[in-house]
Amino acid sequence: MTSTLQPDSETPNETYTFSSRPRPVPTRLKYKEHAITLNEGQGIYGNIMYDRRVVRGNTYAQHVLPRTSQPDLVEIQRQQEARKRSIAKKRAKEFHSRTPDALQGRKHTDVQTELYLEELSDLTEDTSVGCQTDAFLDKPTTPLFISAKSGKDVATQIEESEVQLFDFDVEAQPVLEVLVGKIMEQALLEVLEEEELAVLRTQQRAFQELRDTEMVEVERLEEQERRRREEKDCRIKQKRAVLEKERETAEKIAARVFAQHYLADLLPSVYTTLEDHGYFSDPVQRDIETGFLPWLVTEVNSALEKRQIALTVFDILIQDVTNCRREMFQIVNPE
Repeated sequence: MTSTLQPDSETPNETYTFSSRPRPVPTRLKYKEHAITLNEGQGIYGNIMYDRRVVRGNTYAQHVLPRTSQPDLVEIQRQQEARKRSIAKKRAKEFHSRTPDALQGRKHTDVQTELYLEELSDLTEDTSVGCQTDAFLDKPTTPLFISAKSGKDVATQIEESEVQLFDFDVEAQPVLEVLVGKIMEQALLEVLEEEELAVLRTQQRAFQELRDTEMVEVERLEEQERRRREEKDCRIKQKRAVLEKERETAEKIAARVFAQHYLADLLPSVYTTLEDHGYFSDPVQRDIETGFLPWLVTEVNSALEKRQIALTVFDILIQDVTNCRREMFQIVNPE
């Protein structure tokens, strides 16, 4: 038995041929037993023409069997993401608060209710255009069918005695009816146009009044917004000035505290150094050192000089006396 089977791969254009050894046909069971065997899934044999793996007809558009052994992970992930998105949309619709329907004769309008106006840039710009059409005119009467002229035209001369051949009143009546009818129709159209223009003027006047009212309200809102903006700027400037003053005060306090901490250990050392160099001294001690001690030294020196002079004079006197006595002793006791 030879059959052409479609391969279980991702490329549908590849085909292969399957060949099997011939086998004898098993004994056909009874109908009930055969049905039980089919239900149990053992020994199922059917018509090969109904097998999905067998290619029949044109092989250019072959059906690719799904791969059950190795599922596509990317496709499974994509399906899971799509399922999550649908669940999220359903939940968002369930929790979305819906505005109640408008009353009879009214409709909802999107209006900004915030304190500060914002430009809506996502609105689609649209314009209204109108055109004026003429009033409905009745269809004119269909003219009578007149066949094409055939033959030749001839002229007939009417004498004065043959006036009865043409009755002016009878001949002019259709013409007058047409003229009067057209005039009446034109007059009716003009009256309708005047009424329509009057209605349009009334609508335009009402629209202008509504527009003026809206413009006044817009100007009031703009003035209110301007006052609020100025008040806000003024408050911001005042707050900035207060913050700046607080910052300057904090910097001054910090500088003063830092100076005090820095000078707490500096002043004693400076005073000690100045005192060691003699810039700070006791006035009594300074007076004694600068006034009393020099005077005392001077007096002591003067006293010492006087004593030295006295001792020198005394030594001279002793020497003179000694010399005189020696001379006298020599004179008294010569050798």
